[in-house]
Amino acid sequence: MHSLHEWIGRPVITTESGKQVGEVKEVLIDPTWNISGIILEAKHWFSSLRYVSWEGITAVGEDAITIPNDSVICEFGQRNECHPFLDGSGKVKGLPIMTVGGLELGVVQDVYLDQNWGKQIVGYELSEGFISDLKEGRKWLPLPEKATIGEDAIIVPGHCAQEVEELFVSKEE
Repeated sequence: MHSLHEWIGRPVITTESGKQVGEVKEVLIDPTWNISGIILEAKHWFSSLRYVSWEGITAVGEDAITIPNDSVICEFGQRNECHPFLDGSGKVKGLPIMTVGGLELGVVQDVYLDQNWGKQIVGYELSEGFISDLKEGRKWLPLPEKATIGEDAIIVPGHCAQEVEELFVSKEE
């Protein structure tokens, strides 16, 4: 599995010229838990944000994200249906995951994609707080068949309480 948090700060390079056109500032997630696209950092404090849709991305590699050329970069317009992963209004990181029965399973620290670098999110890394993370480690919840990103929480079915497990992430040295 690959962590979405690893995308932040990764260089974006065109395959046509080999030129770096920026770095990933944010990743947008749609309501069906697919990656919608990436936002590049602003070149200057007064410039607008630049956006690349998922369809404009050639590959997400270990060291860089590639796009065919800079024609796939557009000015970022408000995408109300999408949620930012890291920052801003409606962000996914930091939201508690609650069952429909009102049980909090933890707070989202990261989301993961499958090994094939597809756009579908497959699960969440959850924290139950700093002390719990130190004593017991973080938890893993596979993406349920239904998960709603709300204003103050992500709502999942009640059976998800039994699906939370220890997170074993192999970090490459």
